[in-house]
Amino acid sequence: MEQTKITIDAGNLDDMQKLLGTFDENLNIVTRELGVQASVEGVLLKISGDEDNTALAARVLEGILKLIRAGESVDKSRIVYCIELAREGNLEGIEQVMSGVVAITSRGKQIKCKTVGQKKYVDAIKKNTVVFGVGPAGTGKTYLAVCLAVSAFKGKQVEKIILTRPAVEAGEKLGFLPGDLQTKVDPYLRPLYDALQEMFGMETYLKLMEKGSIEIAPLAYMRGRTLSNAFIILDEAQNTTCEQMKMFLTRMGDGSKVVVTGDVTQIDLPEGKKSGLKHAISILKNIEGIETVTLTAKDVVRHPLVMQIVRAYERENQRPNPGGKR
Repeated sequence: MEQTKITIDAGNLDDMQKLLGTFDENLNIVTRELGVQASVEGVLLKISGDEDNTALAARVLEGILKLIRAGESVDKSRIVYCIELAREGNLEGIEQVMSGVVAITSRGKQIKCKTVGQKKYVDAIKKNTVVFGVGPAGTGKTYLAVCLAVSAFKGKQVEKIILTRPAVEAGEKLGFLPGDLQTKVDPYLRPLYDALQEMFGMETYLKLMEKGSIEIAPLAYMRGRTLSNAFIILDEAQNTTCEQMKMFLTRMGDGSKVVVTGDVTQIDLPEGKKSGLKHAISILKNIEGIETVTLTAKDVVRHPLVMQIVRAYERENQRPNPGGKR
């Protein structure tokens, strides 16, 4: 096969160093994944190999350079993601992702989408009244929803933030835990507390909790209420029953926005109970103002190994299951 060579100009040594990564880790990932060779001469990076792979590697490295010049951090998971986008012919998705700040934390850190899937999810929440965000662990479903809730609250689009989740966890029964119901469910609501504290800062967060502007409660507390002018997030929704999901969705009042997040591969309901999340997605899919966004292993933004773990489980779940799935 005919060999070709492409030269990339990093512009300066600082950007070249970030492009190469520690001990050339970033470059090694690209050359290994795409089967090309590379050499460095000052600020010039020379890629060689067969024509198609060399062109693909060049597009990936130029995409990474754009991220670096935009002040974005580049790690192993992002390199792998760029390679996957290039293979799909969608490397321009990186530029789409870079545009727009989702929220700013109490310490001034800008929160941006890191994947095309996350960008689609955020855009869906901004555009619709009810959004179902479905996907595996580490895709930012809950965190991004909380960021948007805080932005809406700070922008006075809503008067209250309500976060809830069903009190169902794998292999544990709440009745065996000490304390009242709130004390029992607090450990399960901890990810929601942590995200809000990062966005508001501890002092503001505590004041808003005291005023009732932020409410974090188990799903059972939602029954019989009408939730108006609020940004409402239901987390771990795969563990709701159909009845609970109907109860929750019908709590919505005027001026409210609802985000429902969950992972349909991690259902902890008792045998014979159908997931309210799966049921709701199937019957509400054609209603205007309601959208479902499915995130995948490609949207995992935790440790790079998480992406590989998720994919391993996805492959396992695709095998025939004689007992059937919930």
